[in-house]
Amino acid sequence: MQDIRSRRRVVTFDRRELRQLLALYSARVITGEWRDYAIDFRPGMALFSIFRHTAEQPLFAIAKVAGARWTVHAGPRRLAQGDDLGEVLSVFDRKLRVLAGG
Repeated sequence: MQDIRSRRRVVTFDRRELRQLLALYSARVITGEWRDYAIDFRPGMALFSIFRHTAEQPLFAIAKVAGARWTVHAGPRRLAQGDDLGEVLSVFDRKLRVLAGG
């Protein structure tokens, strides 16, 4: 029963979290790596998605899950997870590149 309630709970970003997400995004926009973002709210989750081009799939998705758990994904691959946003965002301190398949 608890899982059902946590999935239905509205999850949002607070002002501090948005400031951290937008600071990271802005730094990458300046370097020309990222060009667009989207914020979505799903049952039990808030998503900050990052795009190279608006019409593409997101390069990265940063999710806040009910219970204040954070994950960073690149497509289906989970790059980081944890309870602290700053710690999870440290995955971007490394030079991450999206490789095109072909």
